[in-house]
Amino acid sequence: METPPFHRQDAISLAVKGTLYGSGAGAFISAMQNTLTKAPVGAASFITRTGGVIGLGAAMGGSYMFFRAASANLRGVEDSLNPAIGGAVAGALLGIRVRTMPGVVGCGVGLGVTMGIFEYTGGALGRRFVNGQRDEVGRKEGVRARTRRDIKETLEDLGEGRGIYGPGWEERRRARLSEKYGINFDEVK
Repeated sequence: METPPFHRQDAISLAVKGTLYGSGAGAFISAMQNTLTKAPVGAASFITRTGGVIGLGAAMGGSYMFFRAASANLRGVEDSLNPAIGGAVAGALLGIRVRTMPGVVGCGVGLGVTMGIFEYTGGALGRRFVNGQRDEVGRKEGVRARTRRDIKETLEDLGEGRGIYGPGWEERRRARLSEKYGINFDEVK
């Protein structure tokens, strides 16, 4: 399998985007924490009371994206080690809140391993993309071609009804209902 050529990434612009996304996530978490306190004090209290979470989210998002792109540019390879490096730095920032060195190292290793595994599995939990391709339409067409059954075989196995109707269904239905209830359906439109 031939690896695609590497294209350099702009680490600064990705870090700014990561900072914005991280601060948005931090603001959301801070607002949730603020609503769960016993006595909220106004609309801006999510900034004053639990606002440190916003800064932490911004720092984690920015550092993750920067170190991910910087390691990819320095190594010249786009693989699962780059998100692991970015995740380790972001996790270390998260571990600073614990205020112990084992907490910093543990959070760094934990988030780094998690992000590396997530990228290694194709960026999705539970499935791996073949050859790194993410063509969902092609995959679905292949599944349909492999699993499609003939209508006659389906009717033999399941029978008619429940949304599965073979050719001539309407005529057979009219005849069955006419025989059972004595209604002439030719007069009904």
